[in-house]
Amino acid sequence: MQRLPFHISLSPRHFKKFTLPTVPILLHTHSHSKRIRRTYSRKTSTESPSSSRQLTHIINLPRQLGQPVDVVAAPGVSDSDFRNAIESSLFKQWLKNIQTETGLLANGGMLLKQVLIQGVDMFGKRVGFLKFKADIFDKETGNKVPGIVFARGPAVAVLVLLVSEGETYAVLTEQVRVPVGRLILELPAGMLDDDKGDFLGTAVREVQEEIGIHLNLDDVIDLTALLDPSTGCRAFPSPGGCDEEISLFLYRGNVSKEVITQLQGKQTGLRDHGELIKVHVVPYQKLWRATADAKALMAIALYEMAQREGLLPPLKI
Repeated sequence: MQRLPFHISLSPRHFKKFTLPTVPILLHTHSHSKRIRRTYSRKTSTESPSSSRQLTHIINLPRQLGQPVDVVAAPGVSDSDFRNAIESSLFKQWLKNIQTETGLLANGGMLLKQVLIQGVDMFGKRVGFLKFKADIFDKETGNKVPGIVFARGPAVAVLVLLVSEGETYAVLTEQVRVPVGRLILELPAGMLDDDKGDFLGTAVREVQEEIGIHLNLDDVIDLTALLDPSTGCRAFPSPGGCDEEISLFLYRGNVSKEVITQLQGKQTGLRDHGELIKVHVVPYQKLWRATADAKALMAIALYEMAQREGLLPPLKI
């Protein structure tokens, strides 16, 4: 077992030292898995708030030994947010990604010099969103590659197809999407709430919460699992700026016309979480023109190709 030292220096004048418990993580590659144990040693400053200081964290990566990486906090990032950021699963996963056999640091052609933590959004006690800027350089040219990252982690979406009286319908949710300033018709979807990686369980839960249908796990098919293993079997909707990777699932079932009628216009969602969701049921043949949701359009493509290749089991009667 290999031990990697990690040290945080908060530019103090006087220090009070304490040690956090060891945090084990897994570094995955396509050919093997290696368990790495991190040991954190912290020093906190007791100087007055008026004194200027920069929060700094030094990382030694196995892929570039002897070339430590400085992780620094942007102005306005608090001590607690900085600690939460560098200890978050989002940041740890990004560090693992760049060191896998297909990662940016794999062939030694690139160098990570610094990471600037710019913003942290907490979802309760965990980091929900993380914004940072990575200074990664191409060694041959010396040029810096674009490195702005909005980290939000893995998510799931489900293409729900209901067959009634010979016609197939798709179920969409109408949701308020503030970033684009409009209502969007999209597939039932959601982020993973923990680090356990329960993609299928999350998919089933999101469908139940957003459209009120309980799915049998055995009837749900992972469409992204049909992709070539070299892709990681996930879909990346916006890899130029966001780390989000999505697992796309398929559910097909037979229902009565009454069920279709009951679903149309149904108000759902976790209201105490601010979810204002309205269910829409549309004929599947019109789905590709009814929504601008990238998750839906990706799911349609995977579903159609899987059908064409004969990779899907027959619909249960």
